[in-house]
Amino acid sequence: MSGAAAQIDDGLAGAVALVTGGSRGIGRAIVERLAASGADVTFTYLSNAEAAGEVVSANPGRTIHPEQVDVRDPAACEALVEKIVDRAGKIDILVNNAGVIRDGLLAMMPEEDLAAVLETNVGGTFAMTKAVVPHMMSKRRGSIVNLSSVSAEKGGQGQTNYAATKGAINAFTKSLAVELARRKIRVNAVAPGVIETEMSKDVRDLAGDQITSRILLRRYGQPSEIAHAVWFLSSAFSEYITGEVLHVDGGFKMD
Repeated sequence: MSGAAAQIDDGLAGAVALVTGGSRGIGRAIVERLAASGADVTFTYLSNAEAAGEVVSANPGRTIHPEQVDVRDPAACEALVEKIVDRAGKIDILVNNAGVIRDGLLAMMPEEDLAAVLETNVGGTFAMTKAVVPHMMSKRRGSIVNLSSVSAEKGGQGQTNYAATKGAINAFTKSLAVELARRKIRVNAVAPGVIETEMSKDVRDLAGDQITSRILLRRYGQPSEIAHAVWFLSSAFSEYITGEVLHVDGGFKMD
């Protein structure tokens, strides 16, 4: 097969993407995967400027813009979106990845831990999506990918707040897909299982083999495996898919 024949067009060259929470872990992998396809990628980070800078320096020749934005702030989300549109003229892809975990038993959970998870995981997704959607509607095209979790459907001790937010993301995804379909905007979600990231380290350290024994593929996932799923749902290969939650969990939800 010739080099030209081996090329596949995923439709992302020249696309403009916005990824929230893109400086580390799954978010960074998503940024790098979309940029590798030729997309112009802006990503947000909350406070770690050093980690954000490393994403750019590790990907020379690719178009990546870090922006310090708190997704819980609707005004900041709107300002960022306007900045991107002023520069690039459009936003084709939104990936709502920013999220936090504050695990703990419900009876002893501080109110601030509940608020932090709700405001970031749900409020941040609402705020950034609301800011982006009018621009996608005006172009009558776009793809929105929300990061959910296996926790939305598989109960876990100490995760009532986190699981509730991810269940909300699934419902949000399906409802928004109905709202936006007539404008040719697709809305889907990716639900990771246990992935080897800094965010999941405490869970993996505590449970260890107990978790992997419940995963059909008997291993943790890698950030790149989630990034490939997001890439697919952002690409031309998924143009007939909307309102879906794609589980990437090694079979964890089936056990």
